[in-house]
Amino acid sequence: AAPRDVQEAECMKATSMKAAYIEQPGPPECLVYGDLPRPEPTDTQALVRVTAAAVNPIDTYIRQGANYWELPRPFIVGCDLAGVVESVGTCVTRFKPGDRVWGSNQGLLGRQGTCAEYCAVEESWLYPTPEGVGDQEAAALALVGITAHLGLFREGQLERGQTVFVRGGTGGVGSAVGQMPKAGGARVLTTGGTDAKVARCREIGADVAVNYRTENLAQAVQAFASAGVNLCWETLREPDFDELLSYLAERGRIILMAGREARPSFPVGPFYVKGCSIHGFAMFKATPDEQRACAEDINRWMRAGQLRANISQVLPLREAAAAHRLQEESTVRKSGALAGKIVVVP
Repeated sequence: AAPRDVQEAECMKATSMKAAYIEQPGPPECLVYGDLPRPEPTDTQALVRVTAAAVNPIDTYIRQGANYWELPRPFIVGCDLAGVVESVGTCVTRFKPGDRVWGSNQGLLGRQGTCAEYCAVEESWLYPTPEGVGDQEAAALALVGITAHLGLFREGQLERGQTVFVRGGTGGVGSAVGQMPKAGGARVLTTGGTDAKVARCREIGADVAVNYRTENLAQAVQAFASAGVNLCWETLREPDFDELLSYLAERGRIILMAGREARPSFPVGPFYVKGCSIHGFAMFKATPDEQRACAEDINRWMRAGQLRANISQVLPLREAAAAHRLQEESTVRKSGALAGKIVVVP
């Protein structure tokens, strides 16, 4: 190649990056792994060199064309990231180049996502990565950790000495919900569909883990909390509220975070007579201050070894389509192939 061509190629390489993106919504196969311009941070943003990004069910819904908000074109998928600050805008005060950071809430509300070599992130959505915590672990805990914290403590008002039931203790959110109450002095019962998943729930820290395919869950809940549990965290898209109500104590709380299209029947009478409450929320609607408060606890617990990521698979970024396919098979088609989070690395 001529010297000028080499110079132009080097210049293009210096201002571009690899990314997983879509031009139009569609199946996993519509994800493109290719070159896009490297973003430039605004005054209030940090440019992060991404070393790990996690896959969440909402990533697949947005990629399929869920009409939540208008997407930029091309659109980079992904909410979570961990990495190293490359540069900062003139108004950024909390971070400097070279700092390790993690964050979530990208790829949402029209923001570009994290499945790329670089991501420009508002300072308000970034948190320092604790020493001794790996980037893959931090990325895997980002969205699910903030979701679990908001649901348990802001919505569920969980207190020391109380009891929690969470379905699916090896899932992304389920594994975080299964650990956080322990750090706050509460007790947890969770479920798994195989003996291996049940064993993993216990390794993570659940007080009781039940194989819902081979054991009687209602009896296990009764033995765990004779007066009923204080908080039920439901991960199913189509909840059985009669079942949940039978597990709840007086003034118990139900937390919902799935099933946007669900329209299940609801036992109104028994529910209000028991004095229970139900809470639904979307983590990405929480304010930066609310999410930062969650992140501070998450960092403290990760540093102390009280909160660990449950990573099922790590794939290279170029296999983002395969990662989305695997996530869909597990979440929508209930294949059971996943027992934790998928992490992709550039």
